[in-house]
Amino acid sequence: MSAPRGIVLVTDRRQASRPLDEVVRAAVDGGARWVLLRERDLPRPERLELARRLRAILAPVHGTLLVAGPDPLGGDAVHLPAVGPYPPPGLPLVGRSCHDLTELGRLSTEDYLTLSPVYPSPSKPGYGPPLGPDGLAGLVGRSRVPVVALGGVGTPAQVGACLAAGAAGVAVMGAVMRSDDPAGLVRHLCAAAEPRTDHRAVPAGSGCAS
Repeated sequence: MSAPRGIVLVTDRRQASRPLDEVVRAAVDGGARWVLLRERDLPRPERLELARRLRAILAPVHGTLLVAGPDPLGGDAVHLPAVGPYPPPGLPLVGRSCHDLTELGRLSTEDYLTLSPVYPSPSKPGYGPPLGPDGLAGLVGRSRVPVVALGGVGTPAQVGACLAAGAAGVAVMGAVMRSDDPAGLVRHLCAAAEPRTDHRAVPAGSGCAS
């Protein structure tokens, strides 16, 4: 199972300009093929049902739902926090949130990681100053697995800067969740993610619809 690349949509129903299912469907229409389900405050039955609906949106385009936390909610791909669990569960696709070199050093069998915050982001408080493209590049160079840049990304220029720093993908949340035109915004972000040159990236392709 390949690691995320291109544009990864991160959900946040509290910021969404319309029902979350509609935002995700629009983003998929715009080209997104990776969705990270957060919504960790929901009771498990509600979260399980939401995961089912989002997988149904992604299935026709062969997209992948990543689930934040160790419970895959009936799937086979999870994204774990930096605090644990360690070691990661034995699932086909496992990611991990990282923020600095110390956390990078704890990785074992994870398939990919996120590095954040790259840019100022109200959703990533408490992790120190933003890495910026230069800080991102320094940590990407120390990673043995593909890196997804996360935090404050919402423009094509920012996507391009993250990819130029060596990231294999870029995660976006607030900008798409709040957008009046999620499909259009994701389409522009995917266009910026199209060039792939970094040797650490997974096989060719942007992770967005061509």
